[in-house]
Amino acid sequence: MLDAFNREINYLRISVTDRCNLRCTYCMPAEGITLMSHNEVLTLEQIAEVAKVGAENFGISKIRLTGGEPLVRKGIVQLVQLLKAIEPIDEVSMTTNGVFLKKFAAELKEAGLNRVNISLDTLSPEKFKVTTRGGNIQDVFDGIQAAKQEGLTPVKINVVKMESSNADELAQLKAFCEKENLKIQFIRQMDLESGSFSQVEGGKGGNCSICNRLRLTADGHLKPCLFSNKSYSTKELGAEGAFQAALYNKPEKGKTSNNHSFYNIGG
Repeated sequence: MLDAFNREINYLRISVTDRCNLRCTYCMPAEGITLMSHNEVLTLEQIAEVAKVGAENFGISKIRLTGGEPLVRKGIVQLVQLLKAIEPIDEVSMTTNGVFLKKFAAELKEAGLNRVNISLDTLSPEKFKVTTRGGNIQDVFDGIQAAKQEGLTPVKINVVKMESSNADELAQLKAFCEKENLKIQFIRQMDLESGSFSQVEGGKGGNCSICNRLRLTADGHLKPCLFSNKSYSTKELGAEGAFQAALYNKPEKGKTSNNHSFYNIGG
């Protein structure tokens, strides 16, 4: 389907949970967050039904599962199976911090997951632990190897460029990805409230003129733009009504947003 600016919208990013096993400093505030109650969150079947309406009636053919951390969502493998069973959908991918990927990679591949993006902002175990507030970087390295072994490829590495990032560190990450046959994407640290964002280096994200995506939150709201407060409830409007509203009201260019955060919208 085309939006009001003649962009073909065929990509749905689904935040399956606002929960995460890490507490990255650029994603979650130090004082913590208020989590959605479990009865607010869409069931696996409800998520699949929204995706089916999007695929069959609005041209959605590509889905990315995000969070929070999608691998902490109970039934995530089953969800992949449900989504891959929707005939118009030809790709299901996932963005993950990689910590639990070693455990789930084989099951996810068998369920039909096509590929993964893995977040990794440093190669330093010490800095990783500080940035994630306690994470073990070896878990991520193990997850990367598991993804490669199971064929969840091309494996892409998402690197957030922070104020604390230095040129040497970024060069080391690039060299690591070249050695491991991984694709690297650099994402400048963004700010939803100020509207600070830029195009992804090595990817297509952030280029509003070719934006082809909508976002589904874990509690069932379709959002037409990351940098917009516009939101349409699939529970109140129905999936078809929410898709129609999101498509019609997708802005030409995002500005700011203060009614969601990166930890619950998936970036």
